[in-house]
Amino acid sequence: MYFEHAPDIWRDYRDLHAGAIVVNGIRKDVDSTANAAPYLLAAQQRLAAVGTESEFPEIQSWRRTFSTMGLKPTQYRCASESLLRRLRKEGNLPQIHPLIDICNAISVARAIPVAALDLDQIAEGLTVRYATGDERYQTFGGDIEHPDPREVTFVDAANQSHARRWTNRQSGLSAIQPTTSRVLIVTEAMHGSADSDVDALLRDLANEIEAIWSIPVSPARLSEAAPRIEF
Repeated sequence: MYFEHAPDIWRDYRDLHAGAIVVNGIRKDVDSTANAAPYLLAAQQRLAAVGTESEFPEIQSWRRTFSTMGLKPTQYRCASESLLRRLRKEGNLPQIHPLIDICNAISVARAIPVAALDLDQIAEGLTVRYATGDERYQTFGGDIEHPDPREVTFVDAANQSHARRWTNRQSGLSAIQPTTSRVLIVTEAMHGSADSDVDALLRDLANEIEAIWSIPVSPARLSEAAPRIEF
């Protein structure tokens, strides 16, 4: 299998920094609550000091990116902004699955989107590319949509779209389930210190996955010069 960004994505988004982790052996019968707590606290403290997530440079960079895609940033928020907004308003994040919970906690602490996808639901691999409009996207409710032409989406070899509007909306098809074992975790950032921040986020994820599931993982970075990982 593989994960990659298409050449024109690297060409058009010169500030993109991306990384990925592949995990085999995820189980639901563990508790990540204690591991997630320090990251949630760090995010809350940052929100309290700044006021709102819209002031974070990490979020502002994604808002600018969404604007270049013709999207209204306050209508279509990147995943980390949506999570931070919920954390600010509700004081916590819902517990969904131990892997999702730790990914979400690290995402809000770093203010960087993190996606976790069930590899058993992906055909051959994923390419982050511009949509043609004929890709099939399954909502969490089971409905089928088609991404808009030129929308940035995650597409597999069967022309299934696994994320709409880049970091805005994940597909229900490859969402983590109680039976999920093989997972691809992807993180992407655009802000000024994204290079070092993506490295730090990947280290956090690797350390927590090893601590919670006792699974050694090897984070990978992607770039225009090395746009694909195979696993």
